[in-house]
Amino acid sequence: MNKPELLAPVGDCECLESAIHFGADAVYLAGTEYGMRTASKNFAPDELKAAVEKAHEKNIKVYVTCNTLPRNNEIDRLPEFLETVQQAGADALIIADLGVMSMAAKYAPKVQRHVSTQSGIVNYRTARFLYEAGASRVVLARELSLDEIADIRAKIPAPLELEAFVHGSMCVSFSGRCLISSYMTGRDANRGDCAQPCRWKYHLYEEHRPGQYFPVEENGDGTFLYNSRDLCMIEHISELIAAGIDSFKIEGRAKSAYYVSVVTNAYRHAIDECVMSDGKKTLSPWIKEELEKVSHREYSTGFFFGGEPGQVTDNGGYIRHYDVVAVCDEYKNGTAYLTQRNRFFSGDTLDVLPPNGMPFEIAVEYMENDRGEQIDVAPHAMQKVVFPCKTEIPAGSVLRKKRDENK
Repeated sequence: MNKPELLAPVGDCECLESAIHFGADAVYLAGTEYGMRTASKNFAPDELKAAVEKAHEKNIKVYVTCNTLPRNNEIDRLPEFLETVQQAGADALIIADLGVMSMAAKYAPKVQRHVSTQSGIVNYRTARFLYEAGASRVVLARELSLDEIADIRAKIPAPLELEAFVHGSMCVSFSGRCLISSYMTGRDANRGDCAQPCRWKYHLYEEHRPGQYFPVEENGDGTFLYNSRDLCMIEHISELIAAGIDSFKIEGRAKSAYYVSVVTNAYRHAIDECVMSDGKKTLSPWIKEELEKVSHREYSTGFFFGGEPGQVTDNGGYIRHYDVVAVCDEYKNGTAYLTQRNRFFSGDTLDVLPPNGMPFEIAVEYMENDRGEQIDVAPHAMQKVVFPCKTEIPAGSVLRKKRDENK
């Protein structure tokens, strides 16, 4: 059984650290221009070079997004950006525009070219054409089934790699091509500025009754006609591999470092279990449970098994059962040294996710601040906290606390 690449999203330096620590084979990120996620911090030229060097030290590849559709004035600035990406040592550019493809070949010839899902690749003839145009990989449209992907794999050159999204938010539009945000807010989703109006509540107005609205309700809280379910293929790793997908892509460059840690770790273990058992082992229950510990909408298997995944029609929000409370900086001589992220108390039971490991629980029986003073609560973000712990907590571990569902 071929072992696929695990590709993690990186929106900033903290997310990069998470992807590295929790088992990514490759990461994708953006510079300060030409990326589809302007809400992320992204990477200035010097930061990009440093990020590539840090990833390469761990044999992790770096793919830089250049997947907006540049206008004329942006095209004039593009050669400098492409040269910067090559000088930084990036492994590939993710490109949606054919003009950008040709310019990348000229100004960044040492950098491989991957064609973005924004291009809507749904058949083998398009994949072949892009390969002949210089692409080493195509990122398939999310609307494809596994059978369709297998058919594409069988009819394209062997060196051409296939990448597909396997987890994360989905868009109500086709392959991410959406105009709702631009129409309603002036923020163009196709240029990285989506305001996510597809998640909002909507009501009906009658022409001759200004100011009076009529709810079109799926429930008493409103209507959520465009609210797509999240994609989750954690239980179908063997089917994804069998279809010929070379790279498993996690969505989420606008998500937190915690999200990157948990989801990357879960898919790392799921892939390793599947490959080591040649697809015969059933997924360990704790792996699927991990994906319930990040904020998400109702999960689905997307279009992979045919049909439409549908929308979440009874709410517009996220399911969230856990909060991150701290990150472990160091553990020595039976003592854990933490940096606080959210408030927690002495007496709490915390759930620990170590890098590349299974989660476990610890009880906080006593803790101190960085001045050696005993404290009953850690209330301040980024506060340094120390507490004794018989169980070793590896550096980089994420500590979280289950929410009280009754509150």
